[in-house]
Amino acid sequence: MTGSLDGVLAHGIGTRSDLPIPAFYAYAGAFAALVVSFLALGLLWADSRFSGDRAGRVVALRLPARPARVLTLLAVVYTAGLLLFGPDTDNPAPYLVYVLFWVGLVPASLLFGPVWRTLNPFRLLPDRPRRALPSRLGYWPAGAGLLAFTWMELVAPEPAAPLTLLIFFILYAATQLTGTLVYGHAWLERGDPFEAYSTLIGHLSPLGRRADGRRVLRNPFDGLDAIAPAPGLVATVCVLLGSTGYDGFSTAPAWVDALQSGPLGRTGLGTLGLLAAIAGVAALYAACLGVAGLIGGARGLAPRFAHSLIPIAIGYLIAHYFSLLVIEGQRAVILTLGLDAEVAQDVVGPGTIATVQVLAIVAGHVAGVVAAHDRSVRLLPPARAVAGQIPLFVLMVCYTLGGLTLLFAA
Repeated sequence: MTGSLDGVLAHGIGTRSDLPIPAFYAYAGAFAALVVSFLALGLLWADSRFSGDRAGRVVALRLPARPARVLTLLAVVYTAGLLLFGPDTDNPAPYLVYVLFWVGLVPASLLFGPVWRTLNPFRLLPDRPRRALPSRLGYWPAGAGLLAFTWMELVAPEPAAPLTLLIFFILYAATQLTGTLVYGHAWLERGDPFEAYSTLIGHLSPLGRRADGRRVLRNPFDGLDAIAPAPGLVATVCVLLGSTGYDGFSTAPAWVDALQSGPLGRTGLGTLGLLAAIAGVAALYAACLGVAGLIGGARGLAPRFAHSLIPIAIGYLIAHYFSLLVIEGQRAVILTLGLDAEVAQDVVGPGTIATVQVLAIVAGHVAGVVAAHDRSVRLLPPARAVAGQIPLFVLMVCYTLGGLTLLFAA
């Protein structure tokens, strides 16, 4: 890890070519876990077991949403003040945005559900829609917003510059304000990139809501199963997968040389690289789901299996940003509070970081296999349910190998 935020953003998980886990054992263990889980599910799991948003045990839990949103609004104003009037060096605002907010949303949503829905200051606006939100929009606005944010983080010439962040958040605020005034809070569920991001991750939380709106404790796979197919859902998840993959690839020496010497310049080539990574993830998914549909005798499977990509995306996010959160998160707190302290670089050792990274990728893919299998036995004819999953298994293997390759190549 470097001390400057630009260095942190450029490397994500840091330069760790000396991971203490040998690559052979990581690949072998991951492949064995996928094969065993696929075979065991095919032999022992003949019927769908997940109940989606009908499952869960009701809990008496009431969150003070309005005070939380007011506090979040104050934090946003404070961060904006730092961007406008903060110090030129060691300004905490970029750390608050990229580390505590963006990365911190992942563990917070996994533990407590869609936390940004509770904290979102735009939900302080009255819910008085002037017209119904068109169903065809789906997740497309959120996917576009996530693409814009990851472009700013990974490609923009100065991602940590106050002006860069201010321009993005002015555009973001204008979009959310307009959408909320026109479509009400329904816009925020699908149009706010951060609420959609937090909500998708929060489906794997043990805390959730049933279809009747009651808060429940549930099997996280039931929450994952509750994700309904919608336009733009696949694209949104592919943005998360592809952008995280590009972040890992962007530190490869050959790519760094190309960015510095290519005729398109760093920004132009970086933009193409980011889009190519997302397109590659999406093309592989579409091809495998197309073959699965041919084998299973079903059409339109891609949106129905998009939920199985969520745990994979979460695994990538944890693997890629775990060390950034625990190390640079300290810097964010130190700078924000003005503490006279140093960042403890050894708060977690390389062995712990490597173990978390590999386990996150493998666990995410195994969870994806489980979710895909349960959906397969529900949608495909019994005689073709297992055979129809073979392309999905190939997809999981490809994603796993790609994730581990980026991890060890970083």
